[in-house]
Amino acid sequence: MRRMVALAGVAALSLTLAACGGGDSGGGEPADTGEGTTTEKPWEGDASQVSVTTWWEAGSEKLGLEALVEVFNEQNPDTEFINAALAGGGGSQAKQKLAADLAANNPPDTFQAHAGAELTDYIDAAQITDIAGLYDELKLRDAFPASLIDRLTVDGAIYSIPSNVHRANVVWANPTVLEEAGIDPAAVPADMDAWLADMEKIKAAGKTPLTLGMAWTQSQLLETVLIADLGADGYNGLFDGSTAWDSDGVKKALGHFEKLLTFTDPSLYSEDWEPAMQLVVDGKAAYNVMGDWAIASFDSQNKVAGQDYIYFPVPGTDGIFDFLADSFTLPVGAPHPGGTKAWLQTVSSKEGQIAFNKVKGSIPARSDLTDAEKGEFSDYQQNAMESFGSDTIVSSIAHGAALPVKMSNAINDAVAKFVEGGSSLDEFQQELVKATDGIGK
Repeated sequence: MRRMVALAGVAALSLTLAACGGGDSGGGEPADTGEGTTTEKPWEGDASQVSVTTWWEAGSEKLGLEALVEVFNEQNPDTEFINAALAGGGGSQAKQKLAADLAANNPPDTFQAHAGAELTDYIDAAQITDIAGLYDELKLRDAFPASLIDRLTVDGAIYSIPSNVHRANVVWANPTVLEEAGIDPAAVPADMDAWLADMEKIKAAGKTPLTLGMAWTQSQLLETVLIADLGADGYNGLFDGSTAWDSDGVKKALGHFEKLLTFTDPSLYSEDWEPAMQLVVDGKAAYNVMGDWAIASFDSQNKVAGQDYIYFPVPGTDGIFDFLADSFTLPVGAPHPGGTKAWLQTVSSKEGQIAFNKVKGSIPARSDLTDAEKGEFSDYQQNAMESFGSDTIVSSIAHGAALPVKMSNAINDAVAKFVEGGSSLDEFQQELVKATDGIGK
């Protein structure tokens, strides 16, 4: 992120799309795929309503959804929006309910999922529909960056439309705590070892150096350490077999992760990310590693970037963008496919993406914002837009972009066991090897 400290000046990347209208209840005519073949339009049909399953039930996520629904209602006055959001566990509760509904052939009209490998199980089970033709119909291939289209494409098919882009490798810090420990807030540590040295100073000053919450936040911290120590190419190699999970490079990263844990407060390990972040907001702790939705914790309490808090890439990951995106699907057998189309049109529209992301703290998944439209976003978001357009992009493990659900869940379990003291460092590494068995084969 070019030293993403809040004090620094920011530029912007172009990112968004052209507005689209309401759902069409027409019926199933063939669509040109752009490759000389045709396919049916499974997104055409009943547009009387749309039931949308998400886990956006609190904080900036809930407010972002409300802003998106307001645009949807304006664009689609004849389609009723039904909010099927279910809170809890960073989406785990919603995913469990969704899995049961899909297994019972009772799908919602659309559901939120993380773009990328998390969709693999749904694709393999034939539970979601290829909507590449809808991309052509809505001209989304021109609206989204090519790098994003590549990450969404599976064997020529595309199964979701992203509403946003988040960055996971962000450190949020309290500059007052740093200054009290004799650390210059503008001097971002160059690598993991330098960051750990700063944490020693903070611990000696009587404050918690690093806060960490429940299992998924622990996995997110681990992935950023892997990125820092392996570099972008080495980290990406973990997902195609060119970097072995039992390599010395991974072992070095696990050692850094183990050391980071000694600077955390174990009493927070059962908490979600917000209570852990609150200690940084309150000046009781120095650092927290969290995706950029965390900015809402500061904004909601009228904290000022550069004064009350700063942010920068996890040390060792400058110039790398740890990517994840929320996206929406068309389930097979959706009862109101025309309603789904209407929702996907709004989700991908310029108006929808601007309204949603301004509130949620993420950035639009499009590349056609005007300078004036970019100016509506915060300094952080403009900075993130610039980084997404220029940095090396890698995919998040903890947020479903890098690996199928089964593997990421197994990694989560191994991380949680290690954090709680249930395995040695060597045992932890072997459990990660087992969790990712099958990669590159």
